Amino acid sequence: MDMTEKDFSLRLAQLREEKGVSARDMSLSMGQNPGYINNIESGKSMPSLSGIFYICEYLDITPKDFFDVETSNPTKATELYNIAKKLDSEQLDHLIALAKGLQK
Repeated sequence: MDMTEKDFSLRLAQLREEKGVSARDMSLSMGQNPGYINNIESGKSMPSLSGIFYICEYLDITPKDFFDVETSNPTKATELYNIAKKLDSEQLDHLIALAKGLQK
């Protein structure tokens, strides 16, 4: 799926809210003017390519995570993946069964 500017704005707002930070605080933490993130989320402006990387770094996700809109919470998905990497085969089978049960 191609991401439009509106999709980008909505995704940024979603991921920022999941992090529990205001647009103003995120802007200031990134060293930008207080309205930087709000302007992107409202569609008034778009970040540069380096701006996208800084946004992802602030959100502690990769650009791939940002643009993968099928993953609603990439930070938690990555956390689960990192845990799963350390499990043995039997434990993974249990985790998969649990995850399948939660999907219903």
